[in-house]
Amino acid sequence: MTHTDVLNLTIREAAAQIERSALSPVELTEAMLQRIARVDKTLNAYITVCGEQAREVALAAEKMIRAGYHLGPLHGIPVAIKDNIYTRGVRTTAGSKILADFVPQEDATVTARLKRAGAVIIGKTNLHEFAWGGTTDNPHYGTCRNPWNPERFPAGSSGGSGAAVAARTCLGALGTDTGGSIRLPSSVNGIVGIRPTIGRVSNHNVVPLAWTMDTVSPMARTVEDCVLMFEIIAGHDPLDDHSASAPVPDYRGELGRGLRGLRIGLIRDYSLSHVQRAVGDTIRAALKTLESLGVDIEEIAMPSIQGNISAQLTIESCEPSTYHQEWLRTRADDYGDDVRTLLELGEMYLATHYLQAQRYRSVLRKEFVEGFKRVDVFVTPTLPFTATPCGATKVVIEDNREEDMLSAIMQFTGVPSLAGLPALSVPVGFDADGLPVGMQIIGRAFDEATLFRLGHAYQQATDWHRRAPRL
Repeated sequence: MTHTDVLNLTIREAAAQIERSALSPVELTEAMLQRIARVDKTLNAYITVCGEQAREVALAAEKMIRAGYHLGPLHGIPVAIKDNIYTRGVRTTAGSKILADFVPQEDATVTARLKRAGAVIIGKTNLHEFAWGGTTDNPHYGTCRNPWNPERFPAGSSGGSGAAVAARTCLGALGTDTGGSIRLPSSVNGIVGIRPTIGRVSNHNVVPLAWTMDTVSPMARTVEDCVLMFEIIAGHDPLDDHSASAPVPDYRGELGRGLRGLRIGLIRDYSLSHVQRAVGDTIRAALKTLESLGVDIEEIAMPSIQGNISAQLTIESCEPSTYHQEWLRTRADDYGDDVRTLLELGEMYLATHYLQAQRYRSVLRKEFVEGFKRVDVFVTPTLPFTATPCGATKVVIEDNREEDMLSAIMQFTGVPSLAGLPALSVPVGFDADGLPVGMQIIGRAFDEATLFRLGHAYQQATDWHRRAPRL
């Protein structure tokens, strides 16, 4: 295989070759490290590259295979981890100056599970400071850039993980998602990302943003690869008090079921409203493809949907400000200007504002429960726009009107976050400038399997996920 062939392998393809000793974990890891050295000066997707450690683990993985031991589909696979997820012995900065020298003495549960599955952790990825923002324009570790166009942003807060996967510097990565921080970078970087149901994946030893909405999950180039990582990290964790005991299904076994009779819901006056034209056209084309695969599409009214951005901003302001309260009083100057401002604003909300936002979540969740009596999933764009220039604080969606970036980013991804539902972002095309467009698929609580099934069937019928940025 050529060097380029190795870089373009999916997790499934690489795993198959590693298992039959046609590809060495050492060779694969070295290819990724060389790729990081070549392109990450431009992208700045990594805060810490674990080169020496990764080589040692890859060599150990190769020796195990030679000895007849194979740990499964992640054995010898290089993955990256967002830098707010604990890694024992490797600094975990959360993209901040405050935790710049923090080296955890134990792993996050998700990190430990990846290690036990034989994954090679190749580095810690850049993020918006403390995961509180949607651009990954980090004042402490530098701006992360989009591999499809380095003048454009990779979104956030898991922008480093999204850029790293798209740029072929790892085969998969972990991100965190509160209001959209996995799905947003997945959309603008042209990859797949899943936000799980609250409680499906452990948050133990993950630096929090907003406790009642935080989740951890994989980002990869294909739905199948996402599943291979997800089934390793999903499941109950006694170390996380909010971890659910719901059984973890056979996700891989569900992938090939097909879509005949599956029902897709579009939220009336919302799913395809207030989006850039290229985004709307691309989502409509994706829906036509899904119809050709046997799905039925129905429009459903959801009267309370318009209140979601206000509720999300309230919760994502109050809860982070609670966590950061002491540092705001003792180390305020160590925050970036944007994050410090958001945290200070969070302290100005009244308890009544926060409680009303939480009440709204119950109303929204109830409307989804009713909607799921008629459909199996809901579909929206992941973002109403494609990647904006790095540093931009405004975005134009329609009618040449500038809008606040933070509010516009939350338009669609905040909905399942508030309702506590799983949502998958899948690449479905590009705009005229060659920038990716993502489609968000929202499912019932703990029904990630249906999201994976639909996304996988779509990828079997299209080739958007096979396209690679030129770097």
